[in-house]
Amino acid sequence: MELEEIDLNLLIVFNQLLVEKRVSRVAENLGLTQPAVSNALARLRKLLGDDLFTRTPKGMEPTPYAEQLAESVSYALGMIRSALNQKSGFDPATARRAFTIGMNDIGEIWFLPRLVAALMQAAPNVTISTVRNASVNLKDEMEAAKVDLAVGLLPQLKAGFFQRRILQTRYVCLMRKGHQLDKRRITLQEFCAAEHVAVIAQGTGHGLADEVMQRSGVQRRVRLTVPHFTAVAHIVQNTDLLATVPETLAQRIAAPFGLSYAAHPVEMPVPSINLFWHARMHKDPANVWLRNFIVELFAA
Repeated sequence: MELEEIDLNLLIVFNQLLVEKRVSRVAENLGLTQPAVSNALARLRKLLGDDLFTRTPKGMEPTPYAEQLAESVSYALGMIRSALNQKSGFDPATARRAFTIGMNDIGEIWFLPRLVAALMQAAPNVTISTVRNASVNLKDEMEAAKVDLAVGLLPQLKAGFFQRRILQTRYVCLMRKGHQLDKRRITLQEFCAAEHVAVIAQGTGHGLADEVMQRSGVQRRVRLTVPHFTAVAHIVQNTDLLATVPETLAQRIAAPFGLSYAAHPVEMPVPSINLFWHARMHKDPANVWLRNFIVELFAA
C-alpha cells in the first residue's frame, strides 16, 4: 500500500481508538460525531483488510494486526506533529501551559516541592498536574500525549520511549527514633528478627527490593502490608516496625516525623530514578524545555 492511498485522518482515529477504546470518547476528543468515527473505522478496515477492533464489555479491543500497527502508527503521528510544531518555540517567562507528569507517592514527596518552587520563578504561568503511575495505563496515556513526562523506576516504559537518569538511590531501613535498632549499622540477624511494614507498590520497579531479599533467602516478619509509601512515615513513627524504603524518601521524611534510617543489611542493587518521555514528544518545544529544566534542577 502506498501513502497516497490512505487518509491520514483515518490513522488519527485508529490511534485514538487504541487509547480510548470507546467510539464516543474518540468522537468527543476529535470533535466528530460518533457516526463519523464509525465511518472512518469502516473505511480503514476496508483499506487494510482487517477488523482492527472487536467490541467487548471492556470496549473496542485491538486485533493482533492492530496491535502490530499500534506502535509504528503512534510513533509516525508523533513525529509528524513534532515536525509541524518545531518552528514554534517555548518562552517559559510568558507561556501558559499545563503539564501532566506521572509519578508515584515518593515522587510527589521528593520531587514536587522543589519543582513547583523553581517553576514559580522560571515559568509563572505554567501549571502541573500529576497522575499516579499505577492508577493509569501510563504507556497508553503517554503515547496519546495525555501525560507529558513520567518520573520513577519504570521498567515497563521501553520501546518508543526516551529516558534520562535523574539520580540513583539506595535502599535503607527506616525506623522511629529511639527504636532498639536506631543505630549506625543493623545486622542481618537483627533485621530478620524485627517486625516490618512492607510496601507493595504496583506499577513501579520498587518490588525489586523484595525480590532481592527473597532470592537472598531473607525472611522478614511482615506485620503489615500497604500499597504505597505515603503512610509509612505515620506507621513507623508510632510503632516498632521497620520499613525498607529508598533513601530519597527517608531523607525527606526523617526529620519531620522524628525518624532515623540506617544502611540496609542486605546487599541490593542501586536503582536509577529516570525521567521518561514518549518519542512523539521528543522535539516538542515545551516538552524539551520542561525536561531540560528538570534535569538541570535534579540531576546533580
